[in-house]
Amino acid sequence: MSPVSAARPVAVVGGGPVGMTAAATLAHAGLPVVLVEQSDEPRPDWRASTFHAATLEALETIDITAQMHAEGLVVPTYQFRDRRDGLIAEFDFRLLADATRFPYRLQLNQQHLVRMLHERLQGDPNVQLRLGTRLTGLRIAPSGPVLALQGPDGPTELAASYVIGADGPRSTVRAALGIAFDGYTYPERFAITSTSVDLQGLLPDLGHVNYVADPEQWLFILRTPESWRVVWPVPEGVSDEDATNPERLQRLLQGIAPYAPGYPVIDHQVYGVHQRVAATFRVGPVLLAGDAAHINSPIGGVGLNSGIHDAMDAARRLARIVRHGADPEPELDAYDRIRRTVAVEYVQADTQRNTDRLRERDEAVRRRHQDDMRAIAADPDKARDYIRRVSLLESVERFGIGRPPAELELEDVG
Repeated sequence: MSPVSAARPVAVVGGGPVGMTAAATLAHAGLPVVLVEQSDEPRPDWRASTFHAATLEALETIDITAQMHAEGLVVPTYQFRDRRDGLIAEFDFRLLADATRFPYRLQLNQQHLVRMLHERLQGDPNVQLRLGTRLTGLRIAPSGPVLALQGPDGPTELAASYVIGADGPRSTVRAALGIAFDGYTYPERFAITSTSVDLQGLLPDLGHVNYVADPEQWLFILRTPESWRVVWPVPEGVSDEDATNPERLQRLLQGIAPYAPGYPVIDHQVYGVHQRVAATFRVGPVLLAGDAAHINSPIGGVGLNSGIHDAMDAARRLARIVRHGADPEPELDAYDRIRRTVAVEYVQADTQRNTDRLRERDEAVRRRHQDDMRAIAADPDKARDYIRRVSLLESVERFGIGRPPAELELEDVG
């Protein structure tokens, strides 16, 4: 592998929150970076909005969390509810006050982190931003990876030392390497609708973050600084156009809480949901991160978080290779093993379980889920263990983020 230099920088493909975090972490370590993003400006996607404790701890190392808190909403509790039975259990992240400086969820739409990091990277001499530029090909030559790009000035090539592919579920980087992306697609799609109406004013016992079980139409209701957001399933056979029809959106929102003036809708989108993991997260000097490596149900709010952990894990390993002469092979092998293990054992397993719990149709199983959640919430030790896992503190304590390979030798990692 070629050494990192201005002539052969680290290339980050994808300018979403994962790619921006990777670039910012590399630049913070003093490595030259080229970020390639096909959009002309930072992505305005509203989809993810939760930052967990372990992620805030990691982002604190690149001095961005103060700005995030200035714009975000601190939410120390969340609720598990049932549409028929109301509140089932409430979980309080403040039980982790002795374990983290961030015993809460921070609600902040992901595009704000992208904006913050983009503004920082624009003024960083270690970073070259190539917006409006599309990756059209990638090959690994004996001297290192070479990216074929199509940008405002036509086709060009970029010689890189390493590549972090953070270019989403339809990753061109992953496709160029021929990496399988096995898993499945949910039969239903998910719809997100945002409204400026204060749902807590209509439902006073509603939490700021709520998982609402129902066999016909489960809900995920959460507060962000800009709005209240509701996620619900779109049945098979309902087109995207019908799913976002204003009359249908109004009817569904009125079904949550009647509001005579009518709900203003300030944002809505429909998207497919998948549970997929790349067969490998690494081919030579090329690493996959975020949705390029693993995609999952959003129920639990860990997809964005685990992607940021991928980005920082990769960047820390590359910095150790470049700055401290670490052996590249053990470092990059550890990235593949650790991040794929976390994706399978934590992200995929937990998000699937969360989604199944919300949409369970068997009444006996539904009641058993309710009893389980009540029992966990009522026992401080069980509740603490539960929120340690859902906040990703457990996986980080087990594997770290960018922990050196020698420290991982005793871990039972797949």
